[in-house]
Formats: sequence, C-alpha cells, structure tokens
Amino acid sequence: MSAAEIISLYAIAAIWFMMILNVILSIGGFIYIYRCNKSDGNIPMDEKDYPMVSILVPAHNEALVLKRTVQALLSFDYPKEKYEIIVVNDNSSDNTEEILSDLAASHPDHRLICLSTDKVVGGTGKSNALNIGYSIAKGSVIAIYDADNTPEKPALRLLVENLMADEKLGAVIGKFRTRNRNASILSRFVNIETLSHQCTNQAGRYFFFRLCTIPGTNYVIRRDIIEKVGGWDVKALSEDTEISFRIYRMGYYIKLLPQAVTWEQEPHLLPIWFKQRVRWAKGNIYVMIKNFKYTFDKEAGAMRFDTLYYALVYSIMLTSLIASDMIFLGGMLGLVTVKLGGFTPMLWGMAIVVFVANIMLTLSLEKNEFSLESLGLATLMLFTYAKLWVVVVAKAAWDSTLDAVLKREVKWDKTVRYVETASEQAPAVKNNG
Repeated sequence: MSAAEIISLYAIAAIWFMMILNVILSIGGFIYIYRCNKSDGNIPMDEKDYPMVSILVPAHNEALVLKRTVQALLSFDYPKEKYEIIVVNDNSSDNTEEILSDLAASHPDHRLICLSTDKVVGGTGKSNALNIGYSIAKGSVIAIYDADNTPEKPALRLLVENLMADEKLGAVIGKFRTRNRNASILSRFVNIETLSHQCTNQAGRYFFFRLCTIPGTNYVIRRDIIEKVGGWDVKALSEDTEISFRIYRMGYYIKLLPQAVTWEQEPHLLPIWFKQRVRWAKGNIYVMIKNFKYTFDKEAGAMRFDTLYYALVYSIMLTSLIASDMIFLGGMLGLVTVKLGGFTPMLWGMAIVVFVANIMLTLSLEKNEFSLESLGLATLMLFTYAKLWVVVVAKAAWDSTLDAVLKREVKWDKTVRYVETASEQAPAVKNNG
C-alpha cells in the first residue's frame, strides 16, 4: 500500500469518525431543542425575588451599532429597578460616549452607566473590559452582551429565572441568531453554521453531558463564581470558552436556553470574517492546551468530554481535512494515484449526503430556514466555507506557535461593524420591527 493510500485511508476514517460524532450530537441537540420549543422557558418568580443584574457591554469603537443595542437592553421586560447597564467605552476614538450620554439622558428611569477608559487602563481586549465593568457592578448576577446585539425582550428574564431555579447552574446561555443574514452569501453561510453547528452542537452536548460553553454574549453568570475565579482571563482571546472550563471545574454546569434569543451582526465580508475566526481559533487552542490535562482526570467528570472533543477537532479533524485535500489535489495534478477499490467514491458521496442531511435536520427546527435555498447553500458550504475553516485553524495554529516561541503579546482584533440595510435583515428581525 502506497503512502498516498495510507493517508487517504486515514482521512476517510477520521472524517467519518468526526462526522458520526457530530451527527450524534446533532440528534441529541434536535431532541433537546424540540422539547424546549414546546414550552416558553418561563419559570415564574415573585417580582421581589428577581435578583439585581448588572449587564456588561464591552465597546471599542462601536458607535455604528451601539445605540440599537442599548435601546434593546433598555427594553427588557425584566423589572427595570432590578438591573443596570454598564457600557465599558474601551479606549474608543469615535462618538460612543456621546451616544451613551444621550441615551442616559433620555432614559432617566434606568441605570445606564458609561465607563470610559484610555489606552493605559483599557484598549487591550474584551476580557480586560469585562473586568473593568465588573469592578463597579452591583448585581448578584452578571449578564454579558456584545455591542452589536439586539436581544429579544424576554431574553434576560428567561435567563435569570432559569439560573435562579437551579443552584447547580453556574451560568445560563441563550441562543444567538444572525441579524444580517441576507447581507451576502458569506453571512448566509454564517447563519447556517450558527444554527446547525454552534446552537445544535451546544444543545447536543447539554443533552448528553450537561455541558455547554459560553458563547460570549447573551448569557448570565453568578457573581460569586466570577469572584472565585478572579475574573476573566486577560490572556484568553476566547474568554467565554476559557471561563466555561473554570466553571466546570468548580462543579457547576451551564445550561442552554434556546427560548432566550439575541440577534447579532455577523461579518459579511471575507477579510473581516477571517480575522474574527482566526482570533476565535487561537482562543480555543489556548483553552485546549490549558485544559487538556483534565482529559485524564477522573475527578473532572463530564468535562473530560469537552477537553477531548476540542483536542479532536483541532487535531484529528484538521489533519484529516488537510490530508483529504492534498490527496484530491495530487490526484487532479496526476502526482498521486490511489486505488482503494470502488467503495472509496461511495464513502465520499455518502459523507456529502450525511453532511447536508445533518444541516437540514437542524434547520428544520427554525422558522424560515428549512428550504430548497438552504439545501443548496448547505451543499455549497461543504466545498467552500468548510474548506476555509482549515485555513483559519492552520493560520491560528501557526500564529499561536509563533506567539509562544517569540513570546509575543497576544493582541485583540476587533470585529469591524457596519450600518445594515433593511433588506439584509432576517425575516424575524423585520417582523419584530
């Protein structure tokens, strides 16, 4: 058997292994979300029992989207005297502070705080901004929203009610949707990825293992947990994933509540998307390396699945996809010949069918998402968007290696925002006004 054939067999076996694993998670996620959709997620409480909540919003040059976000936060159906909004205007050079001052003046019945930093105190990333906001927060529950989010009115109340109903919960996360779904074919891909791989995968891990990783926005967490872990890790580019693992280690679990929805602006241009995803991948690699040792720790419990899963994604999945593409390109150029019998094309064909079917299964849970257009996009994603993931992770791995070897300071790359048009927005956003 030639080297090319050995590599091809490895690629087939590894890809099918990861695909089956993700299908199992998707099925669990489908069951969990389907059950959740039969209820509204409410756990009624007496108004006096609602805890004080501090909403932290890190913002660096977010003037284009921040007004809409704060207005959504001010519109929560949570008792207004029981929550405050702290926007950390983190070393911004735009008119963020002016926008916030106007909003505070027009809503005197709400506690809206603008906490501005300079390049000495701030400007080093989201984790640092969250720690600054947390330092003046009064709530026993902390909620986090990114500056481009427009959460639905019940979101905060639903998250808090579920958190308070179970003392074993360290945090509760909601679902995030793509607000500018129709901006470009890239944003349509991101929309499908968000629903099929991020939301449903999270739901599957919660269904089987009571595991979820915090997505960075639209979540609530107990204040005493943040105190015990010493705040957010300023070295982590994926501060949300990093703090999730620390919550696991404290014996808490994290719940997904799909009824608590926020809408966010996703990158619609490839260069912006690429920078964002490389940052995410670098952050996840940092978390994987930091926590991989717990894979072999029996006392770590179900958390071991997540540490192993991250390791598989960033090793087995990455190398198998690279190997697959190398064999394909080598065959096209006539450089390699693989003779593994007629079952090989059948396996690749079946992999395509399973990939697309898995996506369509998850999209069937969402209104306005299950369609022939989505079927075509899901098929196209396999040959375009999915290939870009390999480039993203390879770049992140290379950059992480250089950072370690050269002892470079990890830098935060902010996602660039823009003003959306009405035609770009998802139908649900339009219907909600």
